[in-house]
Amino acid sequence: MTLIKSISGIRGTIGGSVGDNLTPIDVVKFTTAYARFMKQRANGDARLRIVVGRDARLSGEMVCNLIEGTLLGCGVDVISIGLCTTPGTEMAVITHKADGGIIITASHNPKQWNALKLLNAKGEFLNDAEGKEVLRLAEDDSFVFPEIDHIGKVVLREDFNPTHIKQVLALPTVDVEAVRKRRFKVVVDAVNSIGGVVIPQLLHELGCEVICLNCEPTGEFAHNPEPLPQNLTEISEVIRREGADLGVVVDPDVDRLAFVSEDGSMFVEEYTLVAVADYILSLKKGNTVSNLSSSRALRDVTESHGGTYAASAVGEVNVVAKMKECNAIIGGEGNGGVIYPELHYGRDALVGTALFLTYLAKRGLSMTELRKTYPAYFASKNKIELTPAIDVDAVLSTMKERYADEQINDIDGVKIDFAESWVHLRKSNTEPIIRIYTEAKSMAEAEALAERFIGEIRTICNL
Repeated sequence: MTLIKSISGIRGTIGGSVGDNLTPIDVVKFTTAYARFMKQRANGDARLRIVVGRDARLSGEMVCNLIEGTLLGCGVDVISIGLCTTPGTEMAVITHKADGGIIITASHNPKQWNALKLLNAKGEFLNDAEGKEVLRLAEDDSFVFPEIDHIGKVVLREDFNPTHIKQVLALPTVDVEAVRKRRFKVVVDAVNSIGGVVIPQLLHELGCEVICLNCEPTGEFAHNPEPLPQNLTEISEVIRREGADLGVVVDPDVDRLAFVSEDGSMFVEEYTLVAVADYILSLKKGNTVSNLSSSRALRDVTESHGGTYAASAVGEVNVVAKMKECNAIIGGEGNGGVIYPELHYGRDALVGTALFLTYLAKRGLSMTELRKTYPAYFASKNKIELTPAIDVDAVLSTMKERYADEQINDIDGVKIDFAESWVHLRKSNTEPIIRIYTEAKSMAEAEALAERFIGEIRTICNL
C-alpha cells in the first residue's frame, strides 16, 4: 500500500516496506519534517511546544512513542495527552496555547491503518500549501539535529478529556438542565476506541442513562469503524431491546457522529449536521457551510431560517476556510462532522452530541418525529478501487465534458447538479479510491444514479 500524503495528513498501513507503508522510519521522517516546518515558522524564537494525542488503535502507542521521541530529538517540547479524541487534541492546542499538535489516528480506516494529522497553533489542520511544505522537507535530509543541551522534554502529561467535556458543557447553547430533565436512555457504540471513554462521560454529565456497546478502548474494532448503516446493526437491535431513546455512534477518533432513532432506524449521518444547524439557526440568523458531498437538506434548512448556504471542497480544512470566508455560525461535513466555531474550528462529536440532545429535549420530540421535520433526501455512497491503469483526472475531465449542459462544480473533483438529484465524483484524500456520491428524492433513484455513473466510469477505464 503506497503511503497517502494529502490535505488529511500522512496515513498508511502499519508494517511493510519503508516508503510504501507507515513504518517507524516513515513516522520519524514526517515528524521531523513537521518539526522543521514549525521551527521555520517560529523563526528561531522560543522553544516550541507541540501537543501529541492518539486514539486507541493497536499501533497508537508505538507510533506515539516514535513521534514524541522524534520531537524531543528535534528540540521540541511535548505536551503528551495520551488517549484523546481528535477534537480534544485540537482543543488542547488552544487551551495550552501550544505551537501545534499531532493527532495519531486514521479516523474511520480499519485497524491496520494509522496516520499523522498535523495542526497549527489554532488547533486547525495545516492548509494545502503548508502540508506540501512539510512533504518537501521530508525529502530534504539537510536537517542538523540539536545537541544534548538543546533536546526537548515532555513538559506535561495529562488526561485532557475531562477538560474538553467541561468546555462543551459550558457553552451557552448547551442546556444541561433541559437535557437532564428528559432523562434520555442512550446506547453508545464507540467501536472500541477513545469515544468509549469520553461519550459516556459526557452523557452522564447530561443526566442520561447510558448503555455501552463496544466502549472498551482496546483498538480491536468490533466492526468496520466507519459509522454507516451496514456497520451498525448491533446497536439498532440493542436500542429496540432496551427501549432506548436513541443511539450515539462515533468513529475511532470521535470527529464523526451518527445517531440511531428509538425504533432502530438510522437518523442518517447526513442529518446530524442538519439537525444541529437547525437548532443553532433557530437561536441566531446566520450562514452555513458544508462540503460538496453533503446533503441539500442543510441548504434547505439554512434558507428556511433566512440564512445563506455555501459549499466547499471536501476536507475539514476546506470547510473551515469557507466558514471563515462566509462568517458561518455552524458548518461541517455530511459524514456526521459538526463544526461549531463558538467552541473551535474542528469537527467535534462531543459538541455535536450536546447540541443535538439540547435541541431534542427542547423540542420534546422523539428521534423519528424530529427526523420527519426535515426534507427527505437519500444518499448513496459508493467507490471504485484505483489501479495504476486508472487516470482519475482523465475520467473527471471526460465526465465534465459529457455533462457540460448541467450545473457543474469542479473545485473538488466534479459535482453535477441535476434538477432533482446530484452526483459527486472525486479521488479520496484518505483511501486509494474514486468516491461516487449521489443524492436524490428516493433511495432507488440515488442508487440508480450511482450505478449509472459507476457504469460510465468503468466503460471509460475499460474495467
